[in-house]
Parts: sequence; C-alpha cells; structure tokens
Amino acid sequence: MVTALRIDGKQMALDIRLEVADGVAKLKAETKVTPGLVAVLVGEDPASAIYVRNKGIACEEAGMLSETITLPADTTQEELLTLVAKLNVDDRFHGVLVQLPLPSHVDERTVIQSINPDKDVDGMHPFSTGLLLEGNPRFLPATPAGVQQMLMRTGNDPSGKYVVIVGRSNIVGKPLAVLLMQKSAGANATVTVCHTGTADIATFTRQADIVVAAVGRANAITADMVKDGAVVIDVGINRVEDATKKSGYRLVGDVAYDEVAEKASAITPVPGGVGPMTIAMLLTNTLRAARYAAGV
Repeated sequence: MVTALRIDGKQMALDIRLEVADGVAKLKAETKVTPGLVAVLVGEDPASAIYVRNKGIACEEAGMLSETITLPADTTQEELLTLVAKLNVDDRFHGVLVQLPLPSHVDERTVIQSINPDKDVDGMHPFSTGLLLEGNPRFLPATPAGVQQMLMRTGNDPSGKYVVIVGRSNIVGKPLAVLLMQKSAGANATVTVCHTGTADIATFTRQADIVVAAVGRANAITADMVKDGAVVIDVGINRVEDATKKSGYRLVGDVAYDEVAEKASAITPVPGGVGPMTIAMLLTNTLRAARYAAGV
C-alpha cells in the first residue's frame, strides 16, 4: 500500500507569487513599468466574485496594479465589447481578463476574441491557442500551466511518461494535452484525452503514469481506475451536500481522494491543490505581458 505525497498547491503557489514579486520589482527598477491587470466581472456569481477578489489581492501583494470592474448581469454584449475595446488600449493594464462564465445572453467566444492578444493573460484567445499548438506559446492558459508546474516542482517530470487527461474542455483538457505533448522542457509526454465519448475510461487511466481529472463530476476517478504509484492531479471542484457544515455543503474534487491516495505516489487535494496555482500562473502571465510591452 502506498501513502501518497500530498501536493500542497497553496505553498507552491506562494513560492511562485514570491518569484513574480521579485520579477515585478526588477521590472519596475529597470523600466519604471508597473505590471497591471484588470478583471471584468459581469453579474453576481458568488464563486466568480470570490475568485476575482483573490486575484486582486494576489496582484497587489506582488506589487502589481490591480483593478476590478463589476458590471450588472443585464449588461449587453455590445456594452461589454465596448469596455474591452477601451481596456485594450489602456496602457495601465498589461493584462485584460473577462471572468467566465458570462450571462447566457453574452457570447463568450465573441468576447474572448475581442481581447487584445498582447493582453490575453488567460491564454484563451485563438491567437494564444495557435501559438501554443505551434509550440511557441506566449501566454499559457493558467490552469494547465499550474498543473505543469506542480508536476515539475514535485519531481514528476512528464517527459517520457504516459499522461491520461479526463476532460476535454477548452480551459483545461485540450490546452493541457497540447502543452504536455510539446517537445520542450516540462512536456514530451505521451498524452491521451478521455471524455464522455470514451467507451471505457478506466482502461486508459489504469495504464497512466499521470492522471489529470478535469471532468467536473465529484469522485469520478476511483481507486480501481488508478495504478499503484501513479501521480494524480485533481482539477475538479464540486459542491456536495454536507449537513455537518454551516454552509450545508463541502467542496470535493473529481477524484475520490481518500481511496486513491492509498494507491497513488502523489496527489493534489481539493481545495488547496490546483486552484491556488491558477492565480499564481495568471500573475506570471501578467508579468510576462508587461515585459513584452516594455520590450525586455
């Protein structure tokens, strides 16, 4: 029986944020440029509001300029596009982030495509996606980049490993697959992507050296689906009812943590795993965007 290493995403994210803070201080000293990130929040989704607030705090702690623009839920698509166009040419901000999900009457793809690719610190613009696919990325999508860093910083280099990703979203599954298959440091893996159309997901996950769960369903990956000694990265975050909690619920991942931890060599918890890394990598991208704008 293997007792898995618990990968502490909070501590790792803090380390990266300190590295970013050093980079921000150096950039300010050399160029007088202060990296700036503006986040646009449409509506009052509680999870999005908390996430955006945490991003703002992290930016300020790193010495960056941070601003959040909150719009009512009935904001029209045209009004949102007009705002993005203004932010695209605002020199104070090197990163422009429109928090997803957006209200149903707004087309997310249209909004994402309206962001200046030079300020696309979420790495979701088609231009950024194309550079990633080509193997020459400017901005890596934050969550996939966080997963890659977690693997590298725990001594689990994906190179030569068999990685199975469960989930094919544009935010995690697809870009992570492309990232890990590149012929570059922190990648060079053999990657399989499983999804709702996969006949028997366990057939693939049981062979994997590294399993990444990003399916959005609580406890979807169980112990019988993972081989002994595998590394398991849980990207999911789900609410399940829990009468013992004041809120009436608790947060769990896509992995049945307790049982899988007995077989895996390393595993991320939920919460406290991938989530904090996403914000850390967003800050990394914002610093990169500022350096690019400053020509350094």
